[in-house]
Amino acid sequence: MKRYQAIQLIMDEVTDEIVICNIGHPSQELYLIKDRPRNFYMLGSMGLASSIGLGIALSQPGKVVVIDGEGSVLMNMGTLATIGINQPKNLNLFIIDNESYGSTGFQPTFTSQGIDLEKIAASCQIRNSKLCREMDDCRRTIRASLEDNSGPSCVIIKTDKRMPDHLSPVPYDSIYIKKRFMESLSASIK
Repeated sequence: MKRYQAIQLIMDEVTDEIVICNIGHPSQELYLIKDRPRNFYMLGSMGLASSIGLGIALSQPGKVVVIDGEGSVLMNMGTLATIGINQPKNLNLFIIDNESYGSTGFQPTFTSQGIDLEKIAASCQIRNSKLCREMDDCRRTIRASLEDNSGPSCVIIKTDKRMPDHLSPVPYDSIYIKKRFMESLSASIK
């Protein structure tokens, strides 16, 4: 399965959830799959998608979906412990693991050498931690994660190491992304 297909599976299940997406190719793919005001596209700050998602989950009652990469999570492993200690019931973390830094040239990450993010998440008290590899299993796991209200959850989705097809940058600047996103959150709170 390609990362694009994993993001498609996630977004097939997303209705009105808030979505925070990792930098680089994942944000570009999310934009192509399902652009919407409640998507926050990371244009920089590698390693911080899950931290931003945690802050939003702690500050408002709606469900928050974070689409992150294993390289980013490995860069900021403290976020898993912080999620586990805070136990936000409305946080769903989806880590797409292609065992490489896909946006910078496919250099291998430590998951290619056996680092197990499912076990790390579970040891950080994220009890709803699952790993999936096949499309049908991932579809069921993603759906179950989003339907479960006892979060936080962490789903690691294993994907292939492939260059994405025909990507271009998200056509919005960071100010517009932030403004549109904040307005969508304000509208849902009123």
